[in-house]
Amino acid sequence: MMDRASRRQVLVTPQEPLVGGGPAERYEQRVKELFTGGCRHLVLDLRGTDGIDSTGVRALVRSHTTAKRVGATFTIVGPGPRVREVLRLSRLDSTFQICDSIVDARVPRWRGPGVRLFLLGAALCLLLWLAGARWLAPAEPGSSWTSGAGILANLTKLVAAGLIGLLVTAVQRRFRDKPMTRALEHAQALLCVSGAMVMMIIGESLARAFGIAGAASIIRFRTPIEDPKDITVLFLLMTLGMATGLGAFGIASAGTAFLCVFLLVLEHASGAERRTMMVEIEATGKDFPQTHVEQVFARNEIVFEPREVIQGKEAAMVYHATLDPSVSLDDISAQLMEGDSAIASVSWEPPKRHG
Repeated sequence: MMDRASRRQVLVTPQEPLVGGGPAERYEQRVKELFTGGCRHLVLDLRGTDGIDSTGVRALVRSHTTAKRVGATFTIVGPGPRVREVLRLSRLDSTFQICDSIVDARVPRWRGPGVRLFLLGAALCLLLWLAGARWLAPAEPGSSWTSGAGILANLTKLVAAGLIGLLVTAVQRRFRDKPMTRALEHAQALLCVSGAMVMMIIGESLARAFGIAGAASIIRFRTPIEDPKDITVLFLLMTLGMATGLGAFGIASAGTAFLCVFLLVLEHASGAERRTMMVEIEATGKDFPQTHVEQVFARNEIVFEPREVIQGKEAAMVYHATLDPSVSLDDISAQLMEGDSAIASVSWEPPKRHG
């Protein structure tokens, strides 16, 4: 098995059939090392592989699901007729991304997510610098916050704060070992907006600064809210109320309109929140059909992680599964138990919280 790496893209070229007893296991271990080491685009060249068995199929499924879990991509290149037939019979040919050539499978460096993020960040910083240096000069003392120019300036500051929050969150998300929750991503962006709004309200008033600090301590220590997004929205609503009470209707109107639109943008930008479940699958005998189970998970875009193996008269396994909320649990259970799959029962439950 040979590897050719280009930063975060790796080409793996096995030169033997992916079968149990050595080759499939070595490939699976190698893929695990690559993703752990930072690979974010894995290309598997199967042109030198003339066969595959159930162990090899399971290794491909795990490559696919591991890539999904870490936010990477997995592409297969040039599988031969025998390999394609096995994938077709396993109903995985439409699940995997399959290309005919390495050129089609590779992602140009300039199109990589890291490069795009860098370019967006550089563009945002340049726009902020130009805005501060040329277009948005500091307001003169006593200038009206209710004028058209004042409202536009405030709205521009809120937009800039929102973009900064999104940029920092995107950068942080790429370098975390565990994925960020959707609520935490929203909270970070909204907290940046709230900081900008608070500073616009405080200005040079020490009394307003003490008032906001006191209100923030009430929310932090006395309000039993678990969702960080809810806490941030509550703080934003408090600042909007303070702006209205101070007669700063320019800040209040711009802030209210921006917050409503920005919350909608957050919902669409983050996509649907995936559901996390614990699934216990019991077999009809001592042999657990692990390959069949993982194939069903892969076909339905379920990111899974084995958590517990139960040995007895009937073998069983517990998986931590992450899936789209629109996926029917009954349908997944039916797929697991269909035909002679040797599955006796499937039970789903939300993960237990510790604390």
